Parts: sequence; structure tokens; C-alpha cells
Amino acid sequence: MEKIYTSTRNKALARTPKEAVLKGIAEDGGLFVYDGLDTLSLPLQDMMQMTYEEMAETILQLLLPDFSREEVQDCVKNAYQGKFTDPQITPLHKAKDTNILELFHGPTCAFKDVGLRMLPQLMSKSLKQHPDEKVMILTATSGDTGKAALEGFLDVERTGITVFYPDNGVSNIQRLQMVTTKGNNTCVCAIQGNFDDAQSNVKKIFQDTELSKRLKEEGITLSSANSINIGRLIPQVVYYVFAYKEMVRTKEIAFGEPVNFCVPTGNYGNVLAGYYAKLMGLPVNRFIVASNSNNVLYDFLKDGVYDRNRPFYKTISPSMDILISSNLERLLYYKSGKDADYIASLMKELEETGRYQVREDIFDSVRADFAGGYCDDEACAAAIREVYEQSGYVMDPHTAIAYKVMKEYAQEDGEHKCVLLSTASPYKFAPAVYEAIFKKEELDEFTCMEKLQQKSGVEMPRPLAELAKLEVRHKHLIDKDEMTSFVERIGKEMFHD
Repeated sequence: MEKIYTSTRNKALARTPKEAVLKGIAEDGGLFVYDGLDTLSLPLQDMMQMTYEEMAETILQLLLPDFSREEVQDCVKNAYQGKFTDPQITPLHKAKDTNILELFHGPTCAFKDVGLRMLPQLMSKSLKQHPDEKVMILTATSGDTGKAALEGFLDVERTGITVFYPDNGVSNIQRLQMVTTKGNNTCVCAIQGNFDDAQSNVKKIFQDTELSKRLKEEGITLSSANSINIGRLIPQVVYYVFAYKEMVRTKEIAFGEPVNFCVPTGNYGNVLAGYYAKLMGLPVNRFIVASNSNNVLYDFLKDGVYDRNRPFYKTISPSMDILISSNLERLLYYKSGKDADYIASLMKELEETGRYQVREDIFDSVRADFAGGYCDDEACAAAIREVYEQSGYVMDPHTAIAYKVMKEYAQEDGEHKCVLLSTASPYKFAPAVYEAIFKKEELDEFTCMEKLQQKSGVEMPRPLAELAKLEVRHKHLIDKDEMTSFVERIGKEMFHD
């Protein structure tokens, strides 16, 4: 198979799709990209008649051409069949005049399930070419990726998974979801630091050639479950096409009419998946990128300067408490005319100074496809309350931020219909949601969830309701500088017990 995936920083580092899925991140720290992405065309007219699963098969076949048709069908079936509480996987819901794409009907009640149900399936197929190899998945999480990855890789043959999360940097429900995970191949570890520390150190571990050599002697290869792995990112393209189909089916738009998508994002993976769909022909006018008080992306989309040298805020939308948006690198690769040398220089500048400024032509091209907005905790809570009072719909804080930003953007563009991406169940952030709609009460988290259900009438997802009864199994807490030695020790323990 042709090596069609190359590093954003060096085109000579090329891999087949299966190799790129297994590797996760390139040796130079770059992300794998498909140069021919903008030459591919989705069969959009045909896709308007497809189920979610059929759409997934079509898109995976296009972007991962070394997987056979049978392998792709098997991956889609194992990833999605019976794993989501809604048969449509990501249903489009209408709350008053707002079209909401609900991405939280998977086993961990967050959008990460869509990619992380699929990635282990793709990895298992890829591993068949390497019968003696074992893969240790490393991932940093700001809350939702961790549990979705743990659930996806749970007891998958010849794989282990270690998840790092910032201590006191995720919601208590998110933490409990992770630390109660069963399985003989799972490890969860809190670090003293924030998400950016965890993510940066995971990337450094991937580039540690001496560590890789030592693990290779044990038959262990490192890979990633974050959206830096194309096997995690590509499945997310599907729900943009599905949302468009549903907008056409419900006569919100006519086929061929461009729409906007408003996406809450921190790492830029979710919104980038939509851009991939646009490159392949999905009629999108603009993507509206919604940030919380950690508004590094808003500032970048305003002036073309990416500067992470700023205060870090802990907010009621913790999955967006991020200042280093990894997947922006992929977008800039395409917007620079696929200039790997230029991207390498930007990323070097970012590492050395914490900032970079893109060329004017690139910035203009980015602005043609993306707009930005942000809001703080107070405005987020007001948005949660406003939507509930108007329609009875209960939003989580991340979705509420996007709602607020979407409403502001509509004053600039009232012409195009917009789809709002809802990324998590409100019950994952029950105290913040309850306080926003009703009032602050001194309740433990599970009592708060029960009261939210009673008062709102919105059903609590069973996996979250059952959390209170589960045993805490993972109690690791380390300094961020100890992550490398921790990975080596856990890797050897996990595969040799």
C-alpha cells in the first residue's frame, strides 16, 4: 500500500494508513496528514439516503484505503452496533429554533465515544500485520477523552492503555468515570499540573528515542488515542455529513445549501473533522469555534497570532481548559499549501517562545472558513438557564458556550442555518448545570444529579447513575516530570503480569 500519510513537519516521514493509525504521531512530533484529502469527493447525493453506519463505511474507505471493505464493515459494526443509546448514533435534536447535534449517546456520554469506539477496531486490524507487537496507548485528557479511550480499549488484545489527567482539573464525574475503570490493560494516573502539561509531556514521550528503544526490546510500541491520531479523528468526519443529511431530511435546508457549524473546542480536533468534510465537498459556509475563558483560539482567529503565554483558567467547562491546540497544526498545514518546512518552523517557534504569527495569506484563508467567539463562566451559566427556560432543553456547559457564541455570530450572519454541536451529557457537570438553572445548594454530586433529573425531567444516563456504586481502582498521582518513568514501569508491568 502507498504511504499516503506524511508528517505535517516533514513529508519524508511517510506511512500507510494502517501504519499511521498504529504510530499515532510522527517521529518528529508532527501529525499525520493525507496530502490528497482535498482531491477526494464524498458521494453526497447517495449519502443523503445512507444510515450513520453506511456513511461511516464510505468515509473510512475513502480516507483509509488500505483497510479492505470487509475490515471496514467489521470495524463499523463492532464500534457502533448496540453501543449507543440512540440508533442514529448522533441524532439531530430541535430545541425551539436551535438545531442541536447530540454527540453524547455513547457509553461514556461524551462526543469522544464516536472516535474512540472506532480507533481500537482500526488498531486491532492494523496490528494483524505485526503478530509479535504489543501497543501501549498513551493519552492525555482534559476530561472526556480519558474514559472514552479506556472504554474503547478495555481488554482489547495486545493493547494496554495509560491515561494521564490533571489532578483537580476535571469534573468529579469525569474523574470517577476514569478511576473506576476495570480491565487488566488499563491504567489511570493524575498529574500535578494542567492538561497542557500532560499533553506536552505525552508528546515528548513519543519523541524519546531511548525510551522507544527500551520498550521495543520488550515488544512494546507506543501510540496515541488523542485526536492527534488520525484513526481517532477520521470517524468524527461522519457526524458532520450525518447532520447535513438530517437538515435536508427535515427540510431545514435544501440539498446543496451551505450551513454553519458551531463547535465548542479546545484541542481543535472536533472542528477540524468538520473541515475535512468540507474539503471533501460538504456544503459548509463557516465553522464557528467556541472557546471558554482560555480563549487562545479566539485570539488566533481574530489576529493570526497564536500565543499561549497567558493565564490558565479553571472553568465550569473543563474539557476546554486548554492553551495548546494540537490539531490547529493540521489546519495550518493545509492552509499553507501543504508546506511542511513552514509548519516545522512555526512549531519550533511555538516550543521556544510560546507563540507564533502566521503569514497574512494563510490567516485570510483561515478566516474564510472559521470564525471565533468565547464566553466566561457567568455567560455560560446564563446560556444554560436561557435555553432551559425557553425550551426545557438542558445543556452541558461546553454546549452552552457554543450556544452563546452561535447566537452572537447570528447577528453577523443570519443567512445560513447553523448546527450546534452538543459534546456531553449535562449530567457529567451536574453541579454547574443545576446551579445555572435552579440555584446553588450544598449537595453532593450524585444527589445533585438526582435533583436535576427530578426537576428538569431529563433522564440521567445509566452509566453515570451507576458511578456512585463503583470501586475506585486507580489511585496514582505523580509529578508531571515523572511521566516518562511511570510509562516505562507500567508498560512492563501490564504486559508481563
